[in-house]
Amino acid sequence: MLPSGALRSWLAALVPAVLLVAVAVWEIGVTARARAEVPGDTAWREAAAAVRERFVEGELIVFAPRWVSPVGRLHLGDLIPLETAARMDDDRFGVVWELSIRDARAPETATLTAAWTATFDGVTVRRFERAPAVVLTDLVDAPVSAGPGASCGPDVVIAEVGFDPHRCVQVVPRPGQSVTLDYGLVELGTSLVGGVGLADVFTRRDTRTPGQLELRIDARIVATATFGVDDGWVRFAADTTPGPHRVEVIATALTGKGKDRVICFALEARR
Repeated sequence: MLPSGALRSWLAALVPAVLLVAVAVWEIGVTARARAEVPGDTAWREAAAAVRERFVEGELIVFAPRWVSPVGRLHLGDLIPLETAARMDDDRFGVVWELSIRDARAPETATLTAAWTATFDGVTVRRFERAPAVVLTDLVDAPVSAGPGASCGPDVVIAEVGFDPHRCVQVVPRPGQSVTLDYGLVELGTSLVGGVGLADVFTRRDTRTPGQLELRIDARIVATATFGVDDGWVRFAADTTPGPHRVEVIATALTGKGKDRVICFALEARR
């Protein structure tokens, strides 16, 4: 029999080893379970086939959680044209298809109730229906004149903002300066809705200061959005009076030094 002191030392050395083995066994079990919960190609093919049977051109397809999007696009990417992938928001779409795993929900459908649901071995397909927004004027396509203060732009581009594509007007104010974009008289409805963010991951990495966008109607400020490097695509909106009104957008780089701020925005007048 070991002396009591030696026994205590042996137990003190054994406990960490036992704990390490227990943790390793637990991690192996969790990893195996997680892998078992990830649907395979067969499930995705069946889910995609169900969507294709019912899909109508002009509808929107989204995936949840976000990190599963590459798998979803592998199976249904041909039904997601570039202009849809680079959309300002999802309000234009009267029908939204959601393919999800692990009970996740996409931001585009979080407030909606599914009209049709089916599950294919771990992949859940939901179809949502709603009244789509009616766009009177898309200001991305509208002619615009720009005042001084920009190092380049405005240009219509498909840009990376928050690691997502967005079709937008891109303008680059010089550090600490503003650029006024004058759209002249624009036919408005009951709202102006927009999205804005900082494009170009490299300038976001090197310069951390935010940008600002100011929306003016008939020389009156109706909305202001401030957006930083971690904010991605920021939505803004203002109620409007139907009819022709002068619309201006003022883009500002909120810094007096460093690299230029690459600001991208989209704006729609809606009924």
